[in-house]
Amino acid sequence: MLLGGTDPDQPLAAVVPLDTDAPDRIEAISRLWGGLHAPPPPADLRVTPQRRQRLRHMLRAFDGRACRATYREIAEVMFGVSRVASDSWKTSALRDSTIRLVRDGLAMVDGGYRDLLRRRRRR
Repeated sequence: MLLGGTDPDQPLAAVVPLDTDAPDRIEAISRLWGGLHAPPPPADLRVTPQRRQRLRHMLRAFDGRACRATYREIAEVMFGVSRVASDSWKTSALRDSTIRLVRDGLAMVDGGYRDLLRRRRRR
């Protein structure tokens, strides 16, 4: 976000609070600067293709639930009608997966997305 009256063609400054998230913020600023002034970096290996797919599924499931779709309707869109119909819905593993995707999507929308920006620290 640029402050009012700021000219984006002029040098900008970033204010970084020196708290426990400071290293993450500094890294994010560094990536922003690199993205603005250098060729794109290689793909971030912290988010694997499987994790990226799960994140997409979580947000799709959340969107479906926000539009008042039932868990079964969400599962039918995500996994296919025939696959959902092949098992008893009340005991279906797809039902459990759908509920988890909606729950995790809600957590992501409620601020969990910030975890994607934090770098992993060695314990």
